[in-house]
Amino acid sequence: MASGGKVLAFRNLTLGYDRHPAVHHLHGEVPAGDMLAVCGPNGAGKSTLLKGIMGALRPLSGGIELAGLSPRDVAYLPQAAEVDRSFPISVYDLVSMGLWRRTGLFGGVGRADHRRIEEAIAAVGLAGFEMRPIGTLSGGQMQRSLFARLLLQDARLILLDEPFTALDAATVADLVALVERWNAESRTVLAVLHDFELVRRHFPRTLLLARTPVAWGATGEVLSDGNLRRARQMCEAWDEGAAICAPERAA
Repeated sequence: MASGGKVLAFRNLTLGYDRHPAVHHLHGEVPAGDMLAVCGPNGAGKSTLLKGIMGALRPLSGGIELAGLSPRDVAYLPQAAEVDRSFPISVYDLVSMGLWRRTGLFGGVGRADHRRIEEAIAAVGLAGFEMRPIGTLSGGQMQRSLFARLLLQDARLILLDEPFTALDAATVADLVALVERWNAESRTVLAVLHDFELVRRHFPRTLLLARTPVAWGATGEVLSDGNLRRARQMCEAWDEGAAICAPERAA
């Protein structure tokens, strides 16, 4: 639930690659404690937006404001396809990476930290998997491990990019429960999602993107048939070679 005050603001934001916009003229604020779904057709700019918030992509114009947050206050879960599962590391070591921002890359892990790591692994249902190489995990087990790492980051703003894709129903239910737990702790969650029914059940507010914002507000109103149809049409009509348009001027 929102707890008052903004945690994130977009000021006429345009993000893109090689001077071609992928997110165009986004303006608005995310209140602290919000639970916001970011939806839209393929190629709508959803993942690009999260990368912009993380600072991995500089705005082409406009800006992003993180109100009172430092980089250590932001946690990011990329799409599963972006995670290298061939790296020879155990579940325990993967989860312990959630402590890096506090301990440093080569910082020591004390007894209390070991307990926190074990508790995080247990919280996602992976007790007993601590020494398993991540390359041997199923997709659902891997995603549970990444959520355990997020638990340890103890972030105020959590960014999730397609966190439930290709997972079984039991895993989705467990991970959604963790997201709702974060929200109950007044953490702010932004999640890129394509399952509209899941969004309607669990996310009170939604931003619908189609390179440009189509609608932003209460989920039931945003995910209307008319808005979804408009979003599809806008993405289909988008010119991939479009340049950045001139700033809008007041009449």
